[in-house]
Amino acid sequence: MPRNGRPYNPVVTLNGWTLPWRMKDGWKEFHLIAEPVVREMAPGMKANLWGYNGQSPGPTIECVEGDKVRIFVTNKLPEHTTIHWHGILLPSGMDGVGGLSQPQIPVGKTFVYEFEMKKSGTFMYHPHADEMVQMAMGMMGFLVVHPKDPNLHRVDRDFVFLINAYAIDPGSRTPRVSEMMNFDLWSWNSRVFPGIDTLAVRRGDRVRIRMGNLTMTNHPIHLHGYDFEVTGTDGGWVKPTARWPEVTVDIPVGAMRAIEFDANEPGDWAFHCHKSHHTMNAMGHSVPTMIGVDHRDVARKIITLIPDYMVMGERGMADMGEMEMPIPENTLPMMTGQGPFGPIEMGGMFTVVKVREGLARNSYADPGWYKHPPGTVAYELKA
Repeated sequence: MPRNGRPYNPVVTLNGWTLPWRMKDGWKEFHLIAEPVVREMAPGMKANLWGYNGQSPGPTIECVEGDKVRIFVTNKLPEHTTIHWHGILLPSGMDGVGGLSQPQIPVGKTFVYEFEMKKSGTFMYHPHADEMVQMAMGMMGFLVVHPKDPNLHRVDRDFVFLINAYAIDPGSRTPRVSEMMNFDLWSWNSRVFPGIDTLAVRRGDRVRIRMGNLTMTNHPIHLHGYDFEVTGTDGGWVKPTARWPEVTVDIPVGAMRAIEFDANEPGDWAFHCHKSHHTMNAMGHSVPTMIGVDHRDVARKIITLIPDYMVMGERGMADMGEMEMPIPENTLPMMTGQGPFGPIEMGGMFTVVKVREGLARNSYADPGWYKHPPGTVAYELKA
């Protein structure tokens, strides 16, 4: 129960936080500051991005259906900006399209957006000014409008994150903003595996995961161990009669999806994009296929000139998960992460839903690796 305003069941933002607000004369007031930020995408790599209030994506805005919302936006970027409230029904002049529905917000100035939240649901915010640059630099944020009745659409755990992507050359820190195709860091909330929060869930919980896609391609998001239903889009809640079971939900560009499931099966369950290159970091898009090619003789000659040179790819890329090869400073391995049975060999859009018996109601801390009951782990067939 908040100190002022209507009660709601708050969401949990992966690797993020919810923006504080205050009540003034019946308006719920928020303040966003558009500014350059430094974001740690995973331990060992930081990126120079643009965002809001010190982070990319910006903080999650939470409010309640029927709230009168006043949002102050201060521009500390080196160029003008605006904010569009994606999926929100509001007056045209508050829609945030620079030059069309409002003047651009000049550098150093503060604009005020005022509107009433007419419906609950899953939404986002992002610029509608120099979009190619500003969104490629990480300017976006999540916006959740809760139902007036906190028991309507109620779940036990409600997670949110935005899907974004960056083209950051190995050894550098700033995205290539003119890139259209060759992105090499596929991220959730501007984090990549193993830097993405795990989703800690108590066995028996009803779980909702809300996702928004602000990349330049679709993403088939897949959850292991469960089937779920799509219960919401940025257009609103999906009626129960219109839902169907899925294990993968495809999220189009510029769209939101909310999925729900009952967490009845304990374990460590992979949760990731099913485009295989989207679960890798720092990819080289022009690397030739060397599978089946014996190039050891060539490698011996190269090593005399480049001692750190390593043969890779002739038997596939699985060795990348175990060997350590020199990489530029501020660069992540393509395949990384250690699990209880060895290298996980992932990157990018990958994390783990950890379902546990007896987890504290309000605990979201990583509970560690799952202890499998005897006889429930795949084993080697002995001759």
